[in-house]
Amino acid sequence: MTPSKEIRVALAGNPNSGKTSLFNALVGSNQKVGNFTGVTVEKYEGFRKYRDYKIRFTDLPGTYSLSAYSPEERVARNFILTEKPDLVVHVVDGTNLERNLYLTTQIMDLDIPFVIALNMYDEVKDKNIDINLDHLERLLGAHIVPTSAVEKTGIQDLLDHIVDTREGTITFRPHKLQYSQTLHKLIHDIEEILSRAKDLNTSQPNHWLAIKLLESDKEVYKILRDNPIWITLNQYLSKHLEPFKHLTGNDPEILLTEERYAFIRGALTETVHFPGKRRRDLTDILDTILINRFTGLPIFALIMYLIFTATFRLGEYPMIWIEDFFSWISIGLKNTLPDTLFRSILVDGMIAGVGGVLVFLPNILILFLGISLLEGTGYMARAAFVVDKIMHRVGLHGKSFIPMLTGFGCSVPAFMATRTLKNDADRITTLLIIPFMSCGAKLPVYTLLIGAFFPARHAGKVLFGIYIFGILIALGSAGLFKKTLFKGESEPFVMELPPYRWPSLQSLLLQMWHKARMYVRKAATVILAASILIWIAGNFPKDENVAQKMDALKTQIQEQDLSPYETSRALEKIKAEEEALQFEQSYAARLGKALEPAIKPLGFDWRIGVALVSGIAAKEVVVSTMGTIYSIGSQVTEESTSLRERLRNDPAYNAAVGLALMVFVLLYVPCIAATVIFHREAGAFKWTLLYFFYTIGVAWIMAFIVYQLMSLFF
Repeated sequence: MTPSKEIRVALAGNPNSGKTSLFNALVGSNQKVGNFTGVTVEKYEGFRKYRDYKIRFTDLPGTYSLSAYSPEERVARNFILTEKPDLVVHVVDGTNLERNLYLTTQIMDLDIPFVIALNMYDEVKDKNIDINLDHLERLLGAHIVPTSAVEKTGIQDLLDHIVDTREGTITFRPHKLQYSQTLHKLIHDIEEILSRAKDLNTSQPNHWLAIKLLESDKEVYKILRDNPIWITLNQYLSKHLEPFKHLTGNDPEILLTEERYAFIRGALTETVHFPGKRRRDLTDILDTILINRFTGLPIFALIMYLIFTATFRLGEYPMIWIEDFFSWISIGLKNTLPDTLFRSILVDGMIAGVGGVLVFLPNILILFLGISLLEGTGYMARAAFVVDKIMHRVGLHGKSFIPMLTGFGCSVPAFMATRTLKNDADRITTLLIIPFMSCGAKLPVYTLLIGAFFPARHAGKVLFGIYIFGILIALGSAGLFKKTLFKGESEPFVMELPPYRWPSLQSLLLQMWHKARMYVRKAATVILAASILIWIAGNFPKDENVAQKMDALKTQIQEQDLSPYETSRALEKIKAEEEALQFEQSYAARLGKALEPAIKPLGFDWRIGVALVSGIAAKEVVVSTMGTIYSIGSQVTEESTSLRERLRNDPAYNAAVGLALMVFVLLYVPCIAATVIFHREAGAFKWTLLYFFYTIGVAWIMAFIVYQLMSLFF
């Protein structure tokens, strides 16, 4: 029987092992992003055609183990156990073997086909680390393929190994870890009991189930408790665990961990030789400056400032080009299509809304390129380390800063990242302050308002100030919560600092491509739908009295002895006035005017009120709403200006209003998707209510203060 021409491969490995870079090197742009079934953890899949095979790769989330403490760990192990890929490629950082091989020992317990991609092998050679690969292969029971995702070496060897394994020319050499006699007896006895179980609803091997049972794995306990064999298992554990603890002085879970690391240290002692005296490398030299207690924080602030300045300076020209492109389309459609509702919804609704958001795509890409660069080089981990002392002053620690930094990209994964915090008080506090971190969806609003009300030379400073202001509000709120709702000590902060590495250009470009695709997809779905709804709300209901009055004026103009040009201009003016009067009676205007008393002290009018309400769906919709509102009631001609120009020329707005609006958008409740995830992560309705009303309350107070202070100068 001919084997299937598709090979399914899973890539597993620690964070910072270069796993995703290797994935990008293997599949290039032939990849897609989604979510794993039932969770919001991102799923990267790609394929590579090689030797008449289509090899489908799945990049599993980075994880240090296959326990069930985090969603990433659950996703990785469930995929391996239930999806049953043909081969697991375990990506190992060759310069940090002791940490990385812990995951290897757990994969060995699964008794599945796997190969080790010894990544960053170029750095191994640069550091003169001598590894006896043949001997290490024998000890681990798996083939080892040296690779370098950055230099693209070993990629073909790895692909050959995958295909040869499928064709049977390379065979898997299973090798289970040998535990001490006391542990081995416990594991063997539990395996014997499990072998007698009937209708055990799991594809997981008994050896692995036995080990996980001794590690008090909640998911395995749940599986086994639903089977009649649990009675026998429970009797055995009740009888033997206490004597075991008394004999060894430890829980089985602790001993399993210790024996895994003992095996790793022994294996490395036999197979790895380090140079006699380790010379100071680039990581050591940079860390003396970048995590220094005096220079670390100023350098971090400077780096972020440079990124925000580049976001504006480099993004300005492509932004103008895209702006002119959509203006050209609008003018062309206005001059070509007859004056109907279809033309209005197409130009004033869809193009004005979606185009107003897509204009800021270059700025989004530059910002995410900067953040991806910091993550890829290993600097982001240092940033968390640098702010650890500041976080301690508000009752948290550096580990909480990681979800906060993630919030610069999107609040949804930032909320999920709080699962790494084992202390519930720290976790809920961090969840409550993440909304104050400026996510990428807010950047179009800042770019629009800064471009409208501030000189270009100050744009980077204003944007940097907004981001810093959000961090300060977050830290102040954390201090408030820890002194009132969540008193007590935080958990100790221990974090791995990976060596500095220059990420591959391909990896950076692919990350930018994914962000761009997600942004454009949102523009084509959520923002498009919101733009159409805002157009409908801004055009209906129609006031017949206004229509009749304007028709009478049009008749008078046509009866006058005017030139064709004068008649056309007069009719355009009447039509614009009619649309403006009709808009005043629309559902959108009624909603905005109902909100106006509450937001007027902030310098906002009813139009901003409508935009802020629509912004709860997604923050980019604030821009598309303003674009739609300004398109309704104004004719697009050759002299038409961009939304930035219209805001700048509107006498109702100035820099004080613009800055207050940026502060409000920064601080008030994030999008609906983020709110749903917050509620799921917080686990109680009371925290969701606090999150909703606290963010709106803080946004109102801070915007009021900013507007009143700025009004003294503008």
